[in-house]
Amino acid sequence: MMLFDTRQGVIVPFEPGPIVTMYTCGITPYDSSHLGHAAVYLTYDVLQRRLRDRGHETRCVRNYTDVDDDMLRKARELGVHYLDLAASQIAVFERDMTAINLIEPYRAPRATSAIADIRRLIGKVLDNGHAYQAGGAVYFSVDSFDGFGSLSGLSREDMLLLAAEHGGNPDDPNKRDPLDFILWQPSAPDEPAWDSLWGPGRPGWHIECSALATREIGETMDLHGGGSDLVFPHHECESAQSEAANGKPFVRHWMHQAMVRMDGEKMSKSLGNLVFVHDLLEDYKPGAVRLGVHAHHYRDEWSWTDEIMPEAAARLARWEASGEGDAGLEAARACLDDDLDTPGALAAIDQAASEGGVSLAASLMGIEF
Repeated sequence: MMLFDTRQGVIVPFEPGPIVTMYTCGITPYDSSHLGHAAVYLTYDVLQRRLRDRGHETRCVRNYTDVDDDMLRKARELGVHYLDLAASQIAVFERDMTAINLIEPYRAPRATSAIADIRRLIGKVLDNGHAYQAGGAVYFSVDSFDGFGSLSGLSREDMLLLAAEHGGNPDDPNKRDPLDFILWQPSAPDEPAWDSLWGPGRPGWHIECSALATREIGETMDLHGGGSDLVFPHHECESAQSEAANGKPFVRHWMHQAMVRMDGEKMSKSLGNLVFVHDLLEDYKPGAVRLGVHAHHYRDEWSWTDEIMPEAAARLARWEASGEGDAGLEAARACLDDDLDTPGALAAIDQAASEGGVSLAASLMGIEF
């Protein structure tokens, strides 16, 4: 199997052992799941299906970021407890992902379950000389870590711009370097707080995933993924602090899903330009939703149009009409082994559907009939 590796910037062999450990960054559960989320998780779902088809066991951890700035801001706006908001939206998300036949994650931990793990990890980063205390907070020192920036390959100027866009607050006067990032921070009066050696407060965003991944998988994993908007700062910071704490490679292979766009902008909660999975399921079968997404390669940005779902539904109907059989299976396998070429796999199954049953090939794409 060949997969593009974000850090190396090229397609390379992906050669894990019998058990494949994976971590995909999950949602911040303050609103309903949209097609951008589904595209990310469907990519790693098909990857797992092909790995299992090749004889591997897959263990994919997908977290919930149930305490962070966005989560608390939304709960404040709605006048509800942040954990109640999280519980309600996690239920909606899991219902939608089950409906589109996503493989159940090996673990689905919440950030609030890992406060003790987070404190221990921050302590290790401090003890190893890669963090400092200032203004009641603990910051990671990017100057202390030679590999910072190697995942994204961005210039310092670009990293500063993205840090500002994603709440990194480069102008924080307590920072030694504008790119330094929060590991632990004091809580506002109406925010949750936990005791720590550095004073009461709450964790930063990046450290949550490091602690959860380490706890559920170990200090090194085979593959880490998420949307391409997470490469910097989230995954860059996650990688740096994990390796600074543990002294071991954090991730062997980085894999990222390109953005789904609508009206020229990435599909996101903050912009409100969303297509919701549950709305699509009112009019279309789950298999059609999957085919609408898999018609696009995971590394190619694409835009939502009204033509996508009718075309996907027609394709699904042709596959279903072909009946049971293994036509197209080997061709689909070859496409998926070529950097998870789902459009190629769909084309191969289309061709095979005119010759025989494609149920096994369809199953490889997560479609049962």
